[in-house]
Amino acid sequence: MLFRNRFLLLLALAALLAFVSLSLQFFHLIPVSAAKNGVNSKSRKRIMPDPVTEPPVTDPIYEALLYCNIPSVAERSMEGHAPHHFKLVSVHVFIRHGDRYPLYVIPKTKRPEIDCTLVANRKPYHPKLEAFVSHMAKGSGASFESPLNSLPLYPNHPLCEMGELTQTGVVQHLQNGQLLRDIYLKKHKLLPNDWSTDQLYLETTGKSRTLQSGLALLYGFLPDFDWKKIYFRHQPSALFCSGSCYCPVRNQYLEKEQRRQYLLRLKNSQLERTYGEMARIVDVPTKQLRAANPIDSMLCHFCHNVSFPCTRNGCVAMEHFKVIKTHQIEDERERREKKLYLGYSLLGAHPILNQTVGRMQRATEGRKEEVFALYSAHDVTLSPVLSALGLSEARFPRFAARLIFELWQDREKPSEHAVRILYNGVDVTFHTSFCQDHHKRSPKPMCPLENLVRFVKRDMFVALGSSRTNYYDACHREGF
Repeated sequence: MLFRNRFLLLLALAALLAFVSLSLQFFHLIPVSAAKNGVNSKSRKRIMPDPVTEPPVTDPIYEALLYCNIPSVAERSMEGHAPHHFKLVSVHVFIRHGDRYPLYVIPKTKRPEIDCTLVANRKPYHPKLEAFVSHMAKGSGASFESPLNSLPLYPNHPLCEMGELTQTGVVQHLQNGQLLRDIYLKKHKLLPNDWSTDQLYLETTGKSRTLQSGLALLYGFLPDFDWKKIYFRHQPSALFCSGSCYCPVRNQYLEKEQRRQYLLRLKNSQLERTYGEMARIVDVPTKQLRAANPIDSMLCHFCHNVSFPCTRNGCVAMEHFKVIKTHQIEDERERREKKLYLGYSLLGAHPILNQTVGRMQRATEGRKEEVFALYSAHDVTLSPVLSALGLSEARFPRFAARLIFELWQDREKPSEHAVRILYNGVDVTFHTSFCQDHHKRSPKPMCPLENLVRFVKRDMFVALGSSRTNYYDACHREGF
Protein backbone atom coordinates (compact mmCIF):
# COMPACT_ATOMS: atom_id res chain seq x y z
CA MET A 1 0.00 0.00 0.00
CA LEU A 2 2.81 2.35 0.94
CA PHE A 3 4.63 1.68 -2.35
CA ARG A 4 1.41 2.21 -4.31
CA ASN A 5 0.87 5.61 -2.67
CA ARG A 6 4.44 6.63 -3.42
CA PHE A 7 4.03 5.64 -7.05
CA LEU A 8 0.84 7.68 -7.38
CA LEU A 9 2.55 10.65 -5.71
CA LEU A 10 5.48 10.50 -8.17
CA LEU A 11 3.09 10.17 -11.10
CA ALA A 12 1.17 13.25 -10.01
CA LEU A 13 4.41 15.21 -9.54
CA ALA A 14 5.62 14.26 -13.04
CA ALA A 15 2.30 15.41 -14.54
CA LEU A 16 2.55 18.73 -12.68
CA LEU A 17 6.12 19.34 -13.95
CA ALA A 18 5.10 18.53 -17.52
CA PHE A 19 2.20 20.99 -17.29
CA VAL A 20 4.47 23.76 -15.92
CA SER A 21 7.07 23.14 -18.64
CA LEU A 22 4.50 23.33 -21.44
CA SER A 23 2.99 26.48 -19.96
CA LEU A 24 6.38 28.20 -19.84
CA GLN A 25 7.05 27.26 -23.45
CA PHE A 26 3.65 28.51 -24.51
CA PHE A 27 4.29 31.90 -22.94
CA HIS A 28 7.86 31.95 -24.36
CA LEU A 29 9.46 32.09 -20.94
CA ILE A 30 11.97 29.38 -21.87
CA PRO A 31 13.56 28.83 -25.32
CA VAL A 32 12.36 26.13 -27.66
CA SER A 33 14.30 24.65 -30.60
CA ALA A 34 11.97 25.38 -33.47
CA ALA A 35 11.85 23.20 -36.54
CA LYS A 36 11.71 24.70 -39.99
CA ASN A 37 10.14 22.76 -42.86
CA GLY A 38 10.32 19.61 -40.80
CA VAL A 39 14.08 19.95 -40.22
CA ASN A 40 15.69 20.97 -36.96
CA SER A 41 16.89 24.56 -37.30
CA LYS A 42 20.35 23.59 -36.06
CA SER A 43 20.86 20.92 -38.70
CA ARG A 44 22.37 23.21 -41.31
CA LYS A 45 23.97 26.63 -41.13
CA ARG A 46 22.81 29.22 -43.63
CA ILE A 47 24.79 31.19 -46.15
CA MET A 48 21.85 33.57 -46.58
CA PRO A 49 21.33 36.37 -44.05
CA ASP A 50 19.53 35.14 -40.94
CA PRO A 51 16.70 37.55 -40.00
CA VAL A 52 16.79 36.34 -36.39
CA THR A 53 20.45 37.09 -35.66
CA GLU A 54 21.37 39.76 -38.20
CA PRO A 55 20.31 43.42 -38.29
CA PRO A 56 17.09 44.06 -40.25
CA VAL A 57 18.92 46.64 -42.39
CA THR A 58 22.52 46.77 -43.56
CA ASP A 59 24.71 47.72 -40.60
CA PRO A 60 28.27 48.74 -41.58
CA ILE A 61 29.56 48.17 -38.04
CA TYR A 62 28.11 44.66 -37.89
CA GLU A 63 29.63 43.87 -41.30
CA ALA A 64 33.01 45.31 -40.27
CA LEU A 65 33.08 43.15 -37.13
CA LEU A 66 32.42 40.05 -39.24
CA TYR A 67 35.26 41.10 -41.53
CA CYS A 68 37.68 41.51 -38.61
CA ASN A 69 36.96 37.93 -37.50
CA ILE A 70 38.28 38.60 -33.99
CA PRO A 71 39.28 35.25 -32.41
CA SER A 72 36.91 34.09 -29.69
CA VAL A 73 35.49 30.77 -28.58
CA ALA A 74 35.83 27.84 -30.94
CA GLU A 75 33.22 28.08 -33.69
CA ARG A 76 30.83 25.35 -34.72
CA SER A 77 31.44 24.07 -38.21
CA MET A 78 29.99 21.63 -40.72
CA GLU A 79 33.27 20.32 -42.11
CA GLY A 80 33.52 16.54 -42.21
CA HIS A 81 29.76 15.84 -42.06
CA ALA A 82 28.42 13.13 -44.36
CA PRO A 83 26.18 10.04 -44.28
CA HIS A 84 27.81 7.19 -42.37
CA HIS A 85 28.45 5.11 -45.48
CA PHE A 86 30.66 7.80 -47.06
CA LYS A 87 34.43 7.83 -46.62
CA LEU A 88 36.52 11.02 -46.77
CA VAL A 89 39.09 10.76 -49.60
CA SER A 90 40.70 14.20 -49.94
CA VAL A 91 40.43 17.79 -48.72
CA HIS A 92 41.33 21.00 -50.58
CA VAL A 93 41.64 24.17 -48.50
CA PHE A 94 41.76 27.76 -49.78
CA ILE A 95 42.47 30.42 -47.16
CA ARG A 96 42.81 34.15 -47.02
CA HIS A 97 45.73 35.29 -44.88
CA GLY A 98 44.93 36.36 -41.34
CA ASP A 99 44.62 39.86 -39.90
CA ARG A 100 47.34 42.15 -41.22
CA TYR A 101 48.71 45.65 -40.83
CA PRO A 102 47.43 48.12 -43.47
CA LEU A 103 48.91 48.28 -46.95
CA TYR A 104 48.23 52.04 -47.06
CA VAL A 105 48.59 54.96 -44.68
CA ILE A 106 46.21 57.90 -44.41
CA PRO A 107 48.37 60.83 -45.57
CA LYS A 108 49.92 63.07 -42.90
CA THR A 109 48.72 60.92 -40.01
CA LYS A 110 50.53 58.74 -37.54
CA ARG A 111 50.58 55.04 -38.34
CA PRO A 112 48.52 52.89 -35.96
CA GLU A 113 50.82 51.46 -33.27
CA ILE A 114 50.31 47.72 -33.60
CA ASP A 115 52.89 45.30 -32.19
CA CYS A 116 53.64 42.42 -34.57
CA THR A 117 55.72 40.36 -32.16
CA LEU A 118 54.06 37.21 -30.81
CA VAL A 119 53.53 37.46 -27.05
CA ALA A 120 51.87 34.70 -25.05
CA ASN A 121 50.31 36.89 -22.34
CA ARG A 122 48.71 39.30 -24.83
CA LYS A 123 45.29 38.91 -26.38
CA PRO A 124 44.30 37.27 -28.59
CA TYR A 125 45.91 34.12 -27.20
CA HIS A 126 46.08 30.52 -28.35
CA PRO A 127 47.41 27.57 -26.30
CA LYS A 128 49.77 26.63 -29.12
CA LEU A 129 51.15 30.14 -29.70
CA GLU A 130 54.40 29.69 -27.74
CA ALA A 131 55.01 26.25 -29.25
CA PHE A 132 54.37 27.71 -32.71
CA VAL A 133 57.02 30.41 -32.22
CA SER A 134 59.47 27.82 -30.90
CA HIS A 135 58.84 25.50 -33.84
CA MET A 136 59.17 28.31 -36.40
CA ALA A 137 62.54 29.22 -34.87
CA LYS A 138 63.74 25.72 -35.82
CA GLY A 139 62.69 26.10 -39.47
CA SER A 140 65.48 28.32 -40.75
CA GLY A 141 66.76 25.46 -42.91
CA ALA A 142 63.35 24.65 -44.40
CA SER A 143 63.34 23.91 -48.10
CA PHE A 144 60.79 26.10 -49.88
CA GLU A 145 60.57 27.13 -53.50
CA SER A 146 62.36 30.41 -54.18
CA PRO A 147 61.74 33.22 -53.24
CA LEU A 148 59.80 31.83 -50.23
CA ASN A 149 63.00 30.68 -48.54
CA SER A 150 63.99 34.31 -48.02
CA LEU A 151 60.81 35.23 -46.10
CA PRO A 152 60.48 35.24 -42.28
CA LEU A 153 58.49 32.29 -40.93
CA TYR A 154 56.57 34.36 -38.36
CA PRO A 155 55.95 38.08 -37.70
CA ASN A 156 58.45 39.69 -35.34
CA HIS A 157 58.45 43.52 -35.49
CA PRO A 158 57.56 45.70 -32.44
CA LEU A 159 55.92 48.13 -34.88
CA CYS A 160 54.30 46.24 -37.70
CA GLU A 161 55.62 46.70 -41.20
CA MET A 162 53.16 47.46 -43.99
CA GLY A 163 51.02 44.42 -44.76
CA GLU A 164 52.61 42.32 -42.00
CA LEU A 165 50.65 39.53 -40.33
CA THR A 166 49.66 40.37 -36.75
CA GLN A 167 49.34 38.16 -33.68
CA THR A 168 45.60 38.16 -34.33
CA GLY A 169 46.27 36.76 -37.81
CA VAL A 170 48.48 33.97 -36.45
CA VAL A 171 45.90 33.01 -33.82
CA GLN A 172 43.11 32.99 -36.41
CA HIS A 173 44.92 30.35 -38.45
CA LEU A 174 46.11 28.33 -35.46
CA GLN A 175 42.39 28.04 -34.66
CA ASN A 176 41.58 27.08 -38.26
CA GLY A 177 44.28 24.42 -38.26
CA GLN A 178 43.24 22.96 -34.92
CA LEU A 179 39.59 22.81 -36.02
CA LEU A 180 40.55 20.97 -39.23
CA ARG A 181 42.82 18.63 -37.26
CA ASP A 182 40.00 17.63 -34.93
CA ILE A 183 37.73 16.87 -37.88
CA TYR A 184 39.94 15.51 -40.64
CA LEU A 185 42.71 13.78 -38.70
CA LYS A 186 41.22 12.74 -35.36
CA LYS A 187 37.76 11.86 -36.67
CA HIS A 188 38.27 10.86 -40.30
CA LYS A 189 41.95 9.75 -40.28
CA LEU A 190 42.64 11.55 -43.55
CA LEU A 191 46.40 11.19 -43.03
CA PRO A 192 48.23 8.30 -41.33
CA ASN A 193 50.50 9.02 -38.38
CA ASP A 194 53.51 8.44 -40.63
CA TRP A 195 52.27 10.76 -43.38
CA SER A 196 54.70 11.65 -46.15
CA THR A 197 55.59 14.77 -48.11
CA ASP A 198 53.75 13.69 -51.25
CA GLN A 199 50.44 13.45 -49.35
CA LEU A 200 50.44 17.24 -48.92
CA TYR A 201 50.21 19.96 -51.55
CA LEU A 202 51.15 23.40 -50.19
CA GLU A 203 51.18 26.60 -52.25
CA THR A 204 51.35 30.29 -51.37
CA THR A 205 52.00 33.67 -52.94
CA GLY A 206 55.29 35.42 -52.27
CA LYS A 207 54.01 37.58 -49.40
CA SER A 208 55.18 36.92 -45.86
CA ARG A 209 51.60 37.17 -44.58
CA THR A 210 50.40 34.29 -46.79
CA LEU A 211 53.40 32.05 -46.05
CA GLN A 212 53.06 32.71 -42.30
CA SER A 213 49.29 32.15 -42.38
CA GLY A 214 49.83 28.85 -44.17
CA LEU A 215 52.43 27.80 -41.60
CA ALA A 216 50.14 28.76 -38.69
CA LEU A 217 47.27 26.70 -40.10
CA LEU A 218 49.63 23.82 -40.86
CA TYR A 219 51.02 23.90 -37.30
CA GLY A 220 47.50 23.77 -35.86
CA PHE A 221 46.72 20.91 -38.26
CA LEU A 222 49.99 18.97 -37.81
CA PRO A 223 51.60 20.17 -34.54
CA ASP A 224 55.41 19.87 -34.42
CA PHE A 225 55.53 18.70 -38.03
CA ASP A 226 58.84 17.48 -39.43
CA TRP A 227 60.36 20.38 -41.39
CA LYS A 228 61.93 17.90 -43.81
CA LYS A 229 58.43 16.83 -44.92
CA ILE A 230 57.16 20.35 -45.64
CA TYR A 231 57.54 22.00 -49.04
CA PHE A 232 55.70 25.18 -49.99
CA ARG A 233 55.46 26.02 -53.70
CA HIS A 234 55.53 29.65 -54.80
CA GLN A 235 52.64 31.08 -56.83
CA PRO A 236 53.49 34.42 -58.55
CA SER A 237 49.84 35.26 -59.31
CA ALA A 238 47.14 36.05 -56.73
CA LEU A 239 44.75 34.15 -59.03
CA PHE A 240 46.89 31.00 -58.72
CA CYS A 241 46.70 30.64 -62.49
CA SER A 242 50.17 29.05 -62.80
CA GLY A 243 51.03 28.80 -66.52
CA SER A 244 47.59 29.93 -67.67
CA CYS A 245 47.60 33.55 -66.56
CA TYR A 246 47.44 35.26 -69.95
CA CYS A 247 43.75 35.79 -70.65
CA PRO A 248 42.81 38.97 -72.61
CA VAL A 249 39.02 38.50 -72.25
CA ARG A 250 39.35 38.17 -68.47
CA ASN A 251 41.25 41.46 -68.40
CA GLN A 252 38.52 43.11 -70.48
CA TYR A 253 35.90 41.98 -67.96
CA LEU A 254 38.05 43.46 -65.20
CA GLU A 255 38.38 46.80 -66.98
CA LYS A 256 34.59 47.02 -67.37
CA GLU A 257 34.11 46.05 -63.72
CA GLN A 258 36.52 48.78 -62.61
CA ARG A 259 34.63 51.27 -64.76
CA ARG A 260 31.40 50.21 -63.02
CA GLN A 261 33.01 50.79 -59.62
CA TYR A 262 34.16 54.26 -60.70
CA LEU A 263 30.69 55.31 -61.94
CA LEU A 264 29.03 54.08 -58.74
CA ARG A 265 31.44 56.10 -56.66
CA LEU A 266 30.73 59.23 -58.68
CA LYS A 267 26.99 58.84 -58.00
CA ASN A 268 27.52 58.65 -54.23
CA SER A 269 27.48 62.31 -53.14
CA GLN A 270 27.63 61.38 -49.45
CA LEU A 271 30.82 59.41 -50.07
CA GLU A 272 32.40 62.34 -51.92
CA ARG A 273 31.48 64.71 -49.07
CA THR A 274 33.02 62.29 -46.60
CA TYR A 275 36.26 62.10 -48.57
CA GLY A 276 36.26 65.91 -48.73
CA GLU A 277 35.82 66.23 -44.95
CA MET A 278 38.60 63.74 -44.29
CA ALA A 279 40.89 65.49 -46.80
CA ARG A 280 40.40 68.80 -44.98
CA ILE A 281 41.23 67.13 -41.65
CA VAL A 282 44.53 65.73 -42.91
CA ASP A 283 45.20 68.75 -45.17
CA VAL A 284 45.62 67.00 -48.53
CA PRO A 285 43.69 67.18 -51.80
CA THR A 286 40.63 64.92 -51.90
CA LYS A 287 42.08 63.03 -54.87
CA GLN A 288 45.22 62.20 -52.88
CA LEU A 289 43.21 60.97 -49.91
CA ARG A 290 41.01 58.77 -52.09
CA ALA A 291 44.06 57.28 -53.81
CA ALA A 292 45.41 56.28 -50.38
CA ASN A 293 42.45 53.90 -49.93
CA PRO A 294 41.73 55.14 -46.38
CA ILE A 295 39.31 52.29 -45.55
CA ASP A 296 42.28 49.90 -45.41
CA SER A 297 43.93 51.83 -42.59
CA MET A 298 40.61 52.59 -40.89
CA LEU A 299 39.75 48.88 -40.76
CA CYS A 300 43.02 48.27 -38.92
CA HIS A 301 42.10 50.93 -36.34
CA PHE A 302 38.62 49.42 -36.04
CA CYS A 303 39.66 45.76 -35.78
CA HIS A 304 42.33 46.55 -33.17
CA ASN A 305 40.18 49.02 -31.21
CA VAL A 306 42.59 51.89 -31.85
CA SER A 307 41.26 55.45 -32.12
CA PHE A 308 41.05 56.93 -35.61
CA PRO A 309 43.81 59.50 -36.31
CA CYS A 310 43.53 63.18 -35.41
CA THR A 311 45.23 66.36 -36.61
CA ARG A 312 45.01 69.99 -35.50
CA ASN A 313 42.08 70.28 -37.93
CA GLY A 314 40.03 67.56 -36.23
CA CYS A 315 39.68 63.80 -36.12
CA VAL A 316 38.71 61.12 -38.57
CA ALA A 317 35.46 59.83 -37.07
CA MET A 318 33.32 56.72 -36.89
CA GLU A 319 30.73 58.40 -39.12
CA HIS A 320 33.35 58.68 -41.87
CA PHE A 321 34.09 54.98 -41.46
CA LYS A 322 30.40 54.06 -41.64
CA VAL A 323 29.87 55.98 -44.89
CA ILE A 324 32.84 54.37 -46.64
CA LYS A 325 31.99 50.89 -45.35
CA THR A 326 28.36 51.30 -46.42
CA HIS A 327 29.53 52.22 -49.91
CA GLN A 328 31.63 49.04 -50.01
CA ILE A 329 28.52 47.01 -49.19
CA GLU A 330 26.51 48.82 -51.89
CA ASP A 331 29.33 48.19 -54.35
CA GLU A 332 29.23 44.45 -53.63
CA ARG A 333 25.47 44.43 -54.13
CA GLU A 334 25.65 46.19 -57.52
CA ARG A 335 28.57 43.97 -58.53
CA ARG A 336 26.35 40.92 -58.14
CA GLU A 337 23.58 42.55 -60.21
CA LYS A 338 25.73 43.76 -63.12
CA LYS A 339 27.51 40.39 -63.57
CA LEU A 340 30.69 41.89 -65.04
CA TYR A 341 32.62 40.55 -62.08
CA LEU A 342 31.08 37.12 -62.72
CA GLY A 343 32.64 37.07 -66.19
CA TYR A 344 36.00 38.03 -64.72
CA SER A 345 35.60 35.39 -62.01
CA LEU A 346 34.70 32.51 -64.32
CA LEU A 347 37.92 33.02 -66.27
CA GLY A 348 40.00 34.11 -63.28
CA ALA A 349 39.07 31.10 -61.14
CA HIS A 350 39.15 28.45 -63.86
CA PRO A 351 42.85 27.49 -63.60
CA ILE A 352 42.77 26.82 -59.86
CA LEU A 353 39.40 25.01 -60.04
CA ASN A 354 40.65 22.92 -62.95
CA GLN A 355 43.74 21.99 -60.95
CA THR A 356 41.57 21.03 -57.97
CA VAL A 357 39.24 18.89 -60.09
CA GLY A 358 42.25 17.13 -61.63
CA ARG A 359 43.59 16.33 -58.16
CA MET A 360 40.18 14.97 -57.12
CA GLN A 361 39.96 12.78 -60.21
CA ARG A 362 43.36 11.27 -59.47
CA ALA A 363 42.20 10.55 -55.91
CA THR A 364 39.16 8.65 -57.23
CA GLU A 365 41.58 6.36 -59.06
CA GLY A 366 43.09 5.35 -55.73
CA ARG A 367 46.10 7.67 -55.83
CA LYS A 368 47.28 8.61 -52.32
CA GLU A 369 49.28 11.71 -53.28
CA GLU A 370 48.11 15.22 -52.39
CA VAL A 371 45.11 14.15 -50.32
CA PHE A 372 45.41 17.42 -48.35
CA ALA A 373 45.94 20.57 -50.40
CA LEU A 374 46.40 24.05 -48.95
CA TYR A 375 46.42 27.29 -50.93
CA SER A 376 47.38 30.26 -48.76
CA ALA A 377 46.08 33.26 -50.61
CA HIS A 378 44.32 36.65 -50.62
CA ASP A 379 40.82 38.12 -50.75
CA VAL A 380 41.35 38.66 -54.49
CA THR A 381 41.91 34.89 -54.78
CA LEU A 382 38.89 33.65 -52.83
CA SER A 383 36.42 36.26 -54.09
CA PRO A 384 36.54 35.18 -57.78
CA VAL A 385 36.31 31.50 -56.78
CA LEU A 386 33.19 32.17 -54.69
CA SER A 387 31.62 34.17 -57.52
CA ALA A 388 32.49 31.55 -60.14
CA LEU A 389 30.88 28.82 -58.03
CA GLY A 390 27.64 30.80 -58.03
CA LEU A 391 27.83 31.74 -54.34
CA SER A 392 26.58 35.26 -55.01
CA GLU A 393 25.26 35.78 -51.48
CA ALA A 394 28.55 34.84 -49.80
CA ARG A 395 30.16 37.69 -47.89
CA PHE A 396 33.44 39.17 -49.07
CA PRO A 397 36.31 37.06 -47.66
CA ARG A 398 37.07 38.11 -44.10
CA PHE A 399 40.50 37.83 -42.51
CA ALA A 400 41.44 34.12 -42.26
CA ALA A 401 38.46 33.07 -44.40
CA ARG A 402 38.50 29.43 -45.45
CA LEU A 403 36.88 27.75 -48.46
CA ILE A 404 37.04 23.95 -48.44
CA PHE A 405 36.33 21.26 -51.03
CA GLU A 406 35.80 17.77 -49.62
CA LEU A 407 35.87 14.61 -51.76
CA TRP A 408 33.91 11.59 -50.47
CA GLN A 409 33.55 7.98 -51.62
CA ASP A 410 30.35 5.98 -51.26
CA ARG A 411 31.36 2.75 -49.48
CA GLU A 412 28.22 1.03 -50.75
CA LYS A 413 29.07 1.99 -54.34
CA PRO A 414 32.87 2.54 -54.35
CA SER A 415 32.92 3.84 -57.92
CA GLU A 416 30.72 6.81 -56.94
CA HIS A 417 32.19 9.98 -55.42
CA ALA A 418 30.66 13.17 -54.08
CA VAL A 419 31.82 16.67 -53.16
CA ARG A 420 30.98 19.13 -50.42
CA ILE A 421 31.83 22.86 -50.50
CA LEU A 422 32.15 24.77 -47.21
CA TYR A 423 32.75 28.46 -46.63
CA ASN A 424 33.83 29.47 -43.13
CA GLY A 425 32.35 26.26 -41.77
CA VAL A 426 28.98 26.62 -43.53
CA ASP A 427 27.91 23.92 -45.99
CA VAL A 428 27.18 25.86 -49.18
CA THR A 429 27.22 22.90 -51.58
CA PHE A 430 23.57 23.24 -52.56
CA HIS A 431 23.93 26.98 -53.12
CA THR A 432 26.48 26.45 -55.90
CA SER A 433 25.34 26.82 -59.49
CA PHE A 434 26.36 23.23 -60.31
CA CYS A 435 24.44 21.57 -57.47
CA GLN A 436 21.60 23.88 -56.44
CA ASP A 437 18.99 21.77 -58.28
CA HIS A 438 20.46 18.41 -57.29
CA HIS A 439 17.65 17.42 -54.91
CA LYS A 440 15.04 18.07 -57.61
CA ARG A 441 16.74 15.61 -59.96
CA SER A 442 18.24 12.96 -57.71
CA PRO A 443 17.49 11.21 -54.41
CA LYS A 444 21.22 11.02 -53.59
CA PRO A 445 22.10 12.93 -50.40
CA MET A 446 25.45 14.23 -51.69
CA CYS A 447 26.44 16.28 -54.74
CA PRO A 448 28.08 13.99 -57.33
CA LEU A 449 31.68 14.75 -58.27
CA GLU A 450 30.71 14.65 -61.94
CA ASN A 451 28.58 17.78 -61.39
CA LEU A 452 31.69 19.74 -60.39
CA VAL A 453 33.76 18.19 -63.18
CA ARG A 454 31.14 19.07 -65.81
CA PHE A 455 30.91 22.60 -64.42
CA VAL A 456 34.67 23.20 -64.65
CA LYS A 457 35.19 21.45 -67.98
CA ARG A 458 32.14 22.86 -69.80
CA ASP A 459 29.53 24.89 -67.91
CA MET A 460 31.88 27.68 -66.82
CA PHE A 461 32.34 28.55 -70.49
CA VAL A 462 28.63 28.17 -71.26
CA ALA A 463 27.90 30.69 -68.48
CA LEU A 464 30.03 33.19 -70.39
CA GLY A 465 27.68 32.90 -73.34
CA SER A 466 30.46 31.33 -75.36
CA SER A 467 30.36 28.36 -77.70
CA ARG A 468 33.96 27.68 -76.68
CA THR A 469 34.55 24.71 -74.43
CA ASN A 470 38.16 25.25 -73.43
CA TYR A 471 39.98 27.88 -71.42
CA TYR A 472 42.33 29.11 -74.16
CA ASP A 473 39.57 29.76 -76.69
CA ALA A 474 37.35 31.45 -74.08
CA CYS A 475 40.24 33.76 -73.16
CA HIS A 476 40.96 34.72 -76.75
CA ARG A 477 37.52 34.91 -78.35
CA GLU A 478 36.97 37.90 -80.59
CA GLY A 479 34.08 40.33 -80.57
CA PHE A 480 33.71 40.51 -76.80
